[in-house]
Amino acid sequence: MSFQRIWHKNYPSGIPAEIDFDRITMPEALTRSASRFPDNPALIYFGTVITYRELESLVNRFAKALRSLGVKKGDKVSMILPNIPQIVIAEYAAFRIGAVNVMNNPLYTEHELAHQLNDSESTVLVTLDLFHPVARKLQQSTGAKKAILCGLADYLPEPLKPFFPPADVPPAEGVYKFMDLIGPQPDDPVKNEASLEDLGALIYTGGTTGLSKGVMLSHANISFNAQQFRSWFVDSRDGEERTLAIFPFFHAAGWTGLQNTSIYAGWADVLVPRPEPDRIMDLLEKFKPTFLPGVSTIFVALLNSERFQKMDLSFVKAYLTGSAPMAVETIKMLKDRRNVPLVNVYGLTEITPMGTATPWGGDEKPGTVGIPFPNTDLKIVDLETGKTEVKQGEAGEICFKGPQVMMGYYKNPEETSKVLVDGWLYTGDIGVMDEDGYVTIVDRKKDMILASGFNIYPKEIDELLMTHPKVLEVCTIGVPDAYRGETVKTFVVVKPGQTMTEEDVTSFCRQTLAAYKIPKMVEFLETLPKSAVGKILRRELRDLEMKKMGKA
Repeated sequence: MSFQRIWHKNYPSGIPAEIDFDRITMPEALTRSASRFPDNPALIYFGTVITYRELESLVNRFAKALRSLGVKKGDKVSMILPNIPQIVIAEYAAFRIGAVNVMNNPLYTEHELAHQLNDSESTVLVTLDLFHPVARKLQQSTGAKKAILCGLADYLPEPLKPFFPPADVPPAEGVYKFMDLIGPQPDDPVKNEASLEDLGALIYTGGTTGLSKGVMLSHANISFNAQQFRSWFVDSRDGEERTLAIFPFFHAAGWTGLQNTSIYAGWADVLVPRPEPDRIMDLLEKFKPTFLPGVSTIFVALLNSERFQKMDLSFVKAYLTGSAPMAVETIKMLKDRRNVPLVNVYGLTEITPMGTATPWGGDEKPGTVGIPFPNTDLKIVDLETGKTEVKQGEAGEICFKGPQVMMGYYKNPEETSKVLVDGWLYTGDIGVMDEDGYVTIVDRKKDMILASGFNIYPKEIDELLMTHPKVLEVCTIGVPDAYRGETVKTFVVVKPGQTMTEEDVTSFCRQTLAAYKIPKMVEFLETLPKSAVGKILRRELRDLEMKKMGKA
């Protein structure tokens, strides 16, 4: 089943099927926003407001600082930072001088980070001063011989600085402090060295099938995907919105969907270094962002808070979500709090990362991830050969073609050829499309459970159990079984103060699911492993189970 732009003259609610892209890179977009909205907030960091004029100045100054360290066009600069002002300043400074940003998760182990720095051939790393012991080891084990250390308090308001004292970092060769580097630099304009066709960033996949791969994103990928997302909000004005930056900027979702889209549109990002429910509610009350993003686990945590239930949310224009479709019950609870659009965005790092979304102002179909972005084609092909398009309503692998599709995997043509075929990006996600072009994600190909010849999609079981009034979180996996090939195991976290038994789980499933889909094993946990954006890590649960079974 295909969704080709030529089929749809007009999208719902005035969203264009195609847009004429501004052929500008993101550092040029920043300069334009600084000219259009010089006194508007660009970044809000616990009360410190950095305007667009100030952000442009800081980027120019840090661009000169990077050059003073010998960084030049094409060099790789690794960012290992949470959502603090320095990650935006350093990124856009690197962009501006034509360097390549390498985005890294600061929660990764030293081993994982060393792989990414070595694979990317990074020469400089920018990280927290609290992280300096690991940074020193990375300097020794990788080609990143220069480390720039940032303090959490560098841009905090004065009353908060004493609560975040700088780390005690002994002087060492190749170690620099962010504020010392940027301080003496003048802020006169730095010529933009980035071109649309150039490599702009490397973002590493999660490594679900071994070592993580570096996704090569051009400046065109980066700028155009931000413009596609901006075009979605047809009745929003440039310079007027505020987004709560819950998703980390080192992750593709937060990087494009929040940071880059906001800079392109002149919107403000309210920075959230660590997305804890109480901190999120503090920022909601104080800064009143118009867009409230979050994955299901974040919204579930908020909705289970009495404080959130009593909050005035009249300033919220929309909820933004992604990573995995939200349970219908969670959607209902959010809508009961404030009935505004819930935009579910779907994509993956390889498409920068956004490909479809719930149409702004159009029909919302719970469980779906909406329709393709402007200038984006989507097809669903059979799982066996990947060549034949399936019929409407049939499940198959989702494929994308559009300006946001990656250049390929860095130094990995073999893996690139597996997913990029004739311009189409094969996602590895199984989905179906309805008569209106709305896509529903069934599951990942590799997550599908094959039991006694039946295809079982764990997501279906998870979504059902999330409607149980006692269930807080759930994740289902397939585990090896000598008789069935695989069998279904479900991990359940119950809500505080509640109790459940295995029979409670299986009998609830029995009311709705075919017998072969009902979990044969149930384990109760206090919490489920999650990624930096709050997505439940099914792979990690599977790996732990395999170790327990002596099969890892």
